[in-house]
Amino acid sequence: MWSRRSRAIAIGAALLFVAGGAAAPLCGPALDWGNETHRFILWELRVPRAALGLVAGAALAAAGVVMQAILRNPLATPYTLGVSSGSALGVVLAVALGIERLVQPLVALPLVGMAGASLVIALTYRVARVRGRLPAPTLLLAGVALTYTFSALILAVQYTSTPEDALRILRWLVGSLESGYGLRAVAIVGVAAATGIACLAPLGRAFNALAGGEESAMGVGVDVERVVRRAYLGSSLMVGAVVAFVGPIGFIGLLVPHTLRLLGLADNRLLLPASALAGGGFLALCDGLSNFMSEPHLPVGVLTHLLGGPFFLLILLREKQRM
Repeated sequence: MWSRRSRAIAIGAALLFVAGGAAAPLCGPALDWGNETHRFILWELRVPRAALGLVAGAALAAAGVVMQAILRNPLATPYTLGVSSGSALGVVLAVALGIERLVQPLVALPLVGMAGASLVIALTYRVARVRGRLPAPTLLLAGVALTYTFSALILAVQYTSTPEDALRILRWLVGSLESGYGLRAVAIVGVAAATGIACLAPLGRAFNALAGGEESAMGVGVDVERVVRRAYLGSSLMVGAVVAFVGPIGFIGLLVPHTLRLLGLADNRLLLPASALAGGGFLALCDGLSNFMSEPHLPVGVLTHLLGGPFFLLILLREKQRM
């Protein structure tokens, strides 16, 4: 069904997932296995961070594939559609208003994150819907507008918060796998990622049909609006749960899917799961590499932005040459 090259790329993505999960905890200053403190660092700090990187990276990369497919735009990600900003606003408000202190954080954070994502979904549908349809360009523009709006609200909340909360918000907005909740956060994000990917993977054939345009997809029996609605809702709620614990780590949904496409994997039926595997391994390795840097360690969100910015420009230049 798939070419030998496509299967090889998918196998490589799976190997990256395994390698990232295995190597990330070992990155950084060498540990003495006989030292109790060092064993604590490995099993209580590094291993949960690596595991969180695997599940969070998988969710973000898979969401990137979905957004690019339904919008037919190579630069579309949950961040350009405002989903990340909406989720971030929910978490920032929970910190500033003390909601996470009144309610168990492991319950409050994913709920407010997904609530923020749901708010973005509702507003985007309200703004972008045209005569019963949801045009991709209008959806993208609505998402960009909401991103700016929510970003301004986040800054306003941060500016009016106490110094302690403002610092917490700032550190969280940078994007880091140091959730402070260990394997419990891994379990919650993992369930959200697995559920979202399982719901979105069967839409691969419809995503392939959408590449030729909405009319072409409808001509082969695809219910375009239903597919777009399901894809947008599933990926947004998945990202909302991720952002709640790791912050708005950017560019994973752009870097990973495009790299696999450049290698020759274009079929969304295989691209989505392969991107999830490669995205998890890539984010875990990026976080591991940050351990080699001198104190204080550079948050992984800064590293992904440093890698993603130039990559974004390369995509723009590539698209420009096609015009």
